[in-house]
Amino acid sequence: MNWSGNLSALLNITHPVIQAPMYGVTSPEMVAAAAASGALGSLALGDLPAGQCRELIRKTRTLTGRPFAVNIFVHQIPELTDALKAKYTQTRIFIEELARQHMLPVNLPHVEELVFTDYREQVDLLIAEQCPVVSFIFGSLDTNSILKFKAQGTVLIGTCTSVEEALILEASGIDVICVQGWEAGGHRGSFREEPVPQTGGFSLLAQVADRVKVPLIYAGGIYDAKTAFAANVLGAQGVQVGSLLLGSLESDLKEFEKDHLRAAGEADIVLTKSFSGRYARGLQNLFTRAFEQVSLTLPYPYQNKLTGPLRQAAKANSNTDFVSIWAGQSHKDYSEASTTDILEELINSIIQYSWNP
Repeated sequence: MNWSGNLSALLNITHPVIQAPMYGVTSPEMVAAAAASGALGSLALGDLPAGQCRELIRKTRTLTGRPFAVNIFVHQIPELTDALKAKYTQTRIFIEELARQHMLPVNLPHVEELVFTDYREQVDLLIAEQCPVVSFIFGSLDTNSILKFKAQGTVLIGTCTSVEEALILEASGIDVICVQGWEAGGHRGSFREEPVPQTGGFSLLAQVADRVKVPLIYAGGIYDAKTAFAANVLGAQGVQVGSLLLGSLESDLKEFEKDHLRAAGEADIVLTKSFSGRYARGLQNLFTRAFEQVSLTLPYPYQNKLTGPLRQAAKANSNTDFVSIWAGQSHKDYSEASTTDILEELINSIIQYSWNP
């Protein structure tokens, strides 16, 4: 892929293709397989404690000697007020009763039992592990964290869902911006939760390209040569691929989740806050529909922590009613081939299309 720009050199990769950091889907094996194709693998660390981040980074390094990115959630934790405590209890009771009514008995954590990770703990760990590329969503890093990374030569990739967010990221010194389109699966990387920016991906990409000078990656609906080529024409030096890899050999989705995803239709993919408290695009189910009828959704990360054991129980019982399966709007067949093969096929098709559009 001989696309103009310095993104491939900056990230030390052969092709300007990034495997999306899909928390709950991405495994160290997927990251290594993506790297084997010449793309940039991305290890999704979310808001995991520093110790677990270290284990996953080191495991990935045993599988590949090529560079890969690590991705973290940069967010603020809302103050636990009396009103939030009361709503948390009400939501917990509602979910437990809903699950029991549908043959999935669970005991969810009380608010006092929740443990949160400050992303700054992850920053110190990533620096200690000398990670060459760090990406993040839900906001921008604080100035001190950026300075720490810059001192070590870390390449920073921020995520925007609006022109305003792109300008904030560029002004803060972020090296690369991932423009996340409305079509993208998984969580919206928006800085704010309400109102969530709703600009279509290609429209947003063109506007951001007109306003910033740093290299851009585009994410959202990329599944073939035509969509990748369109992103390049509109200003992206690289593309990020996520949903295309959901059914892959290295995906951490269970087989029943992959089967459910392949059987889903276009109308089944919705945007919902029900599982985490932040908007994410994926398959609707009994749980998402139930939360459309009530005003009980807690702010992130309280809702996310509350529903975590529910989702684990659903996975253990192959229950699609209470598990979150994220996917974008470009509905495909979700190949079960290896991540390496899927990405190599995409890359080769892009190369051919670039010469014969």
